[in-house]
Amino acid sequence: MPLYNVLLFNTLQNTNNFFEFPYQSGFLDFVLGGLTLLSVYHLFLFFQNRNKLYLLYSLYLTFIILSQIRFAQTGFITSILDHMGIFKEYGEIYTETYHIIYFFFAFKFLEIKEDFPKWYRYLINALYIIGGFCALKFLYYALGGSYSYVEQGYFVFVIYILILSIFLYILFFKSIRPLKYYLITGSLILLFFSVLSLLKYLQYRTEGESIEPSYIYLYFGFILENIIFSLGLGKKQKLILNERNQAQENLINQLEENKKLEIEVRKKLEQDVELLQAKVERDKLERLTIQYERDLVELKLASLRSQMNPHFIFNSLNSIKGFIIDNEQENAVFYLNKFSKLIRMILSSSMEKNISLAQEIEIAKLYVNVENIRFNNEILFTLNIDKELSLNTIKVPALLFQPFLENAIWHGLAAKEGRKELLFSAVKKDGVLKVTIKDNGVGRTKSSEYKKKKLMKRESFGMKLTEDRLENFVASNKGKYHLTIKDLYDKRGQAVGTLVKVKLPIVLN
Repeated sequence: MPLYNVLLFNTLQNTNNFFEFPYQSGFLDFVLGGLTLLSVYHLFLFFQNRNKLYLLYSLYLTFIILSQIRFAQTGFITSILDHMGIFKEYGEIYTETYHIIYFFFAFKFLEIKEDFPKWYRYLINALYIIGGFCALKFLYYALGGSYSYVEQGYFVFVIYILILSIFLYILFFKSIRPLKYYLITGSLILLFFSVLSLLKYLQYRTEGESIEPSYIYLYFGFILENIIFSLGLGKKQKLILNERNQAQENLINQLEENKKLEIEVRKKLEQDVELLQAKVERDKLERLTIQYERDLVELKLASLRSQMNPHFIFNSLNSIKGFIIDNEQENAVFYLNKFSKLIRMILSSSMEKNISLAQEIEIAKLYVNVENIRFNNEILFTLNIDKELSLNTIKVPALLFQPFLENAIWHGLAAKEGRKELLFSAVKKDGVLKVTIKDNGVGRTKSSEYKKKKLMKRESFGMKLTEDRLENFVASNKGKYHLTIKDLYDKRGQAVGTLVKVKLPIVLN
């Protein structure tokens, strides 16, 4: 026989042995390893998203692994079995457990409770009954009873769970959820291979042969089912992200409507002031003018927020969309949560002139985190907060520090190459609140040179508006403020950043 034919024959013989003897060939180890990776991955997703669907799926996989791990004969799994002791013999109990968890996973995946509340109550009560039955079996065995009772009870469990499965499949086909086909297809595939495995098992047992080859069909069923289930979970997460994106688009539209309303309110306010100027005495006119200026400052602030929010929102959403396109679901979900929380806090602060220092610091932190997306997280942001500060009781003007952080990022750090650092410090010193914002950017002089080269120039009123708001804040609270902006240079006279210092009186709620 030629050498090539001998090698081919040996290869085919090894392949047959690999599939016919899954315990000895290591195929079972391969299956259990793959299921373990899926279980750990979805457990991490649960801790990140706090979605119980991922926890249920991880538990489902875990108990599948426990039900089959006792058959492993090679590799590191045998050492695990040695440490499991008597617990490795509870195959029927583990099998019963993952069947019950499957029902809870299916309820959550297809939202059966919301769509079929009456059927859900019946099925959940039935699961509690069979779960109690299984617990009593295990308790009986743990107290010294015969394991044969557990095995006989397993056949009762099988018949009971098959009846429940029929009702569950009826709900699958009645469901209007588009993801139902992932669950139906995966479950039917496992059912097909399970029946095939059972038929082979009975055939080999009748013929007096080894029953080990019959399990290969069951393991193929596990693999295919969980591939489909994982695809279904990924699709579900994508649908959730699409819904959130739609909500953000609705928010942007609402902000545009608010901007139009704000312009109308400003025009009306200006008209009212002009009418009052012709009718009131000089002292009254002066008081109205002062009040008008204060209101105008707040309207300018609201206008600046409305102007900032759409640009900021669109840029942030584009960055998050990039993660989704690149299939970086974890990053997309993480930054989408940060972004939505920031938007909620900005909208909430827009309704108040003053907010707590804790809220202002949280807004600053969220703002830098979201802006940092477009810099690939190159900005090292450091918070240094004095522990003696009562953050929840000290009040400051809403969104006071955001313009300074924006300038530091876009006029200082954006053009800098290499390490980018941004420091936000808040301390109590000499009875006043001292806030420091420091960056190691290119400095204001270099930033002005870059700005002159731009084709599109946008005038910023943020700093002047901030000073006006500080004037109003200290005037209302009978205090003084101090604001300094200083360029930083090294020994050679090279710009190494910008330092902003703000001192405010401590005003409590």
